[in-house]
Amino acid sequence: VQLQASGGGLVQPGGSLRLSCAASGFTLRYYAIGWFRQAPGKEREAISCISSSDSDGSTFISDSVKGRFTASRDNAKNTVYLQMNSLKPEDTAVYYCATDRRVGSSCPIPQWSFSGWGQGTLVTVSS
Repeated sequence: VQLQASGGGLVQPGGSLRLSCAASGFTLRYYAIGWFRQAPGKEREAISCISSSDSDGSTFISDSVKGRFTASRDNAKNTVYLQMNSLKPEDTAVYYCATDRRVGSSCPIPQWSFSGWGQGTLVTVSS
């Protein structure tokens, strides 16, 4: 399976974007979904994880985006979202979503457990 992140673009500092994560032929609600980002010259960073809907439904947000980013699900649309507010230039990166390999898992989850990486979506925060 391959997940597809979308919704990136160019936004001014302080602005907002909502990223979407979708997959064809794969039901996201049964799996924990992680959001990650990779800035030029930097390692991939885990920024959010939302647990399977069949688990406790908990979410994890990294300290670097806490209070600004929120992960959520719409199971009817088979989509996971990352709402990003108060964006900063340092948020500029390619953003990816991926799925945990195990059914019904809860966050936090180590990065090595995720799969289904797509091409990502570029978020550029600049004036």
